[in-house]
Amino acid sequence: MKKILSYILSIIFYFFYGTLLLVFHVLQWLGNTFGKYKGHKIAVDLMNCTFTYLLLILGNRVTFINKFKIPKNVPLIIVSNHQSMHDISPMSCYLKKYHPKFISKIELGKGLPSISYNLRHGGSVLIDRKDPRQSLTAIKEFAQYIEKNNYAAVIYPEGTRSKDGVPKRFSENGLKMLTKFAPSAYIIPVTINNCWKVNKHGMFPLGIGINVTFEFHEAIKADSMEFEKLFEKVETTIKNSVV
Repeated sequence: MKKILSYILSIIFYFFYGTLLLVFHVLQWLGNTFGKYKGHKIAVDLMNCTFTYLLLILGNRVTFINKFKIPKNVPLIIVSNHQSMHDISPMSCYLKKYHPKFISKIELGKGLPSISYNLRHGGSVLIDRKDPRQSLTAIKEFAQYIEKNNYAAVIYPEGTRSKDGVPKRFSENGLKMLTKFAPSAYIIPVTINNCWKVNKHGMFPLGIGINVTFEFHEAIKADSMEFEKLFEKVETTIKNSVV
C-alpha cells in the first residue's frame, strides 16, 4: 500500500514541482530585469522556501537543528554532506538572510528552468571539474566576492550526492581556496540526515514519510587554525553526526 501511495504522491509532487520551476523562472527573470539583485533574490527565496514546503506533499518533514548562533555581518562558508537534490532548497530557505551562493558543476548552468537561471545570475559559481585551472580560478573569484559582500558560500566537499547516506571522501581543494581568499569567514559545518531516502528508488517514485534533518554545528573562524587541522575538524564534525 505504501508503494502505491508513493507512486501517486510522486506524480502529484512532480506536477507541482515542474509547474513551479517554469513559474519561478519567469519570476526570476522579471525580478532580475526590473529589480536587479534584490528583485532576483526575492524570487529565489520564495522559490526555495516553496520547494521546501512542497516536500509535505510526500509526507516528508524538514527539521532544522541549530543550538548555536550564526555569526552576522561576516562572510560564511557552509560546509555540508550532500544526499539529494532536495537538500538544496531547504538549506537555501533557512539561510536566506545570509545570501547563500553555491559552488556547482558547470553542467547545471544550462537546460534546467529556474535552477540554471539562478546559478548563472544569482552569484553562485559554476566550475568545470575537468578543468582544474578554471575551477580554482572561479572559486578564488567567488571567495573574494563572498568576502567583499559578507555572503554565505555553500560547498559540498564530497563533490556528488551520497545515494545511501554514507558520506564520501571530502575533497579539500575547494574549501582551501575559500578560506584562503575569504580569510575573515566563519565556517559552519552542517550535517544532513535522511534526505537520501527521498531518492532511494531514484527519481521515481520518491520516498514518503521521511523526516529530513539539517544539523548546524558551531561556527569556526577560518583563520583560527592551520588549514589541515581545520579541514579535519570540519570533516569529523559533519561525519560524526551522520546517522
